[in-house]
Amino acid sequence: MYDFHMHSTFSADCKAPMEDMVQAGIEQQLKKICFTEHIDYEYPDTSIIFDVDLDQYENEIRNMNDRFGSQIQVLRGIEIGVQPHILDQYRQLFKERSFDFTICSMHTTDRKDLHSGRLFEGVKLDEAYEKYYGELYECVKNFEEFSILGHLDLVTRYKYEKGVYHYLDIIEEIFKTIIPRGQGIEINTSGYKYNMERLLPSKNILQLYYDMGGEIVTIGSDAHKPERVGDRIDEARELLKDIGFRYVSTFEKGEPDFHKLT
Repeated sequence: MYDFHMHSTFSADCKAPMEDMVQAGIEQQLKKICFTEHIDYEYPDTSIIFDVDLDQYENEIRNMNDRFGSQIQVLRGIEIGVQPHILDQYRQLFKERSFDFTICSMHTTDRKDLHSGRLFEGVKLDEAYEKYYGELYECVKNFEEFSILGHLDLVTRYKYEKGVYHYLDIIEEIFKTIIPRGQGIEINTSGYKYNMERLLPSKNILQLYYDMGGEIVTIGSDAHKPERVGDRIDEARELLKDIGFRYVSTFEKGEPDFHKLT
């Protein structure tokens, strides 16, 4: 069992010490966990700065493995919040630093953070969705330095109406781009935390990825508290098997490992 999306005090929106998160992983009998601390350059809400002291972060990961390595493997990842105009800043980051695992997420669209709801003001919901998926596609086309796409339909967490089109045509173009490059997507279990009663992305998006030949899928709780580490991992594994996937992936030193879904 593996949880490849979680945070600690190295992320600006998390108050949980890394040791507490690691101990929670041990209690859940996880074999591997990966911290994916937030870096979001030019995040619109200036009251929160999503940056990471990377030297201290690397040292603390090493410390966790020194102390708990006989019980659990702790990997060092990063979650970047992309926007079309800041991709060069991330390219520079990856020239200077390497990580076991990189999640490419979009938390900001049209220079508006999704959390504030400003993206949805004065427009129809399908127009906001089109803007979100369109900008994500622009980032994916022009940026390759990541392992997987995080919570691909995150925009639906902030506003959803039954029957609104999910822009599968744009998502299909995204998959046409990432699958040949050997990049994947994640199942993020945090939808339940936000009362969505489902995993992210939705099953039809996962099915499309599978039907197009996608094979790399990670599972992550997106935990910001110890009690959510490993949350709904079993459910995510069952969904993968139901769709037809045979493996779940983890990453180390930027390379995927495949584990049978038994």
